[in-house]
Amino acid sequence: MANVTLNVTDNTGKETGTLEAPEALFGFSAEEVQAHVPLIHQVVVAQLAAARQGTHAVKNRGKVSGGGRKPWKQKGTGRARQGSIRAPQWYHGGVAHGPVPRDYSQRTPKKMKAAALRYALSDRANNGRVAVVDFAISEPSTKKAIAALAPIVADKNTLVVLSRDNINEWLSVRNIPTVYPIFADQLSTYDVITAQYVVFSKDGFDAFVAAKTAPAAKEA
Repeated sequence: MANVTLNVTDNTGKETGTLEAPEALFGFSAEEVQAHVPLIHQVVVAQLAAARQGTHAVKNRGKVSGGGRKPWKQKGTGRARQGSIRAPQWYHGGVAHGPVPRDYSQRTPKKMKAAALRYALSDRANNGRVAVVDFAISEPSTKKAIAALAPIVADKNTLVVLSRDNINEWLSVRNIPTVYPIFADQLSTYDVITAQYVVFSKDGFDAFVAAKTAPAAKEA
């Protein structure tokens, strides 16, 4: 691993400096990322599963109205024996083995989630698709946000990571069709892998790094 240098641009797309991104968050090599693709996949599948409502349901033979009386007597008619007109083989009968409400969530340890996010960010950084923008927007302006992002990401799908204080930036980028804004404390592996570029605001980058490195500093 090695520290990653990220370019910092202003709200016109001009480079104003660089930032050193911690190697523990952005510095994994392409080989290390490739070796941990199964981990990333497992975490993403668990996140998508947890998002499912699981409220699907069908009526089985016990919930379909009618059918309390036996259609015909057991023997002597020449027809197959039947107990209810609401059995699954009947028209308007109950559904056999249909979906029922269930919880799709999977148990995923916090360390697995954290590791998957680090590998996903490192993959984007290895491909030059992580940037830091100092938006410096004093009042909401989608036009200014587009001017700041266009030189870096063009019209690619972009994840913009902001701090909780970047309200003007949030209001400015949320109407851009190719941009998905998110706060630094909400960033997940799924968000990173579904975006072609990851752009941090300067405050968002500081907030993200501080949140992810503080536990390690505390343990030390």
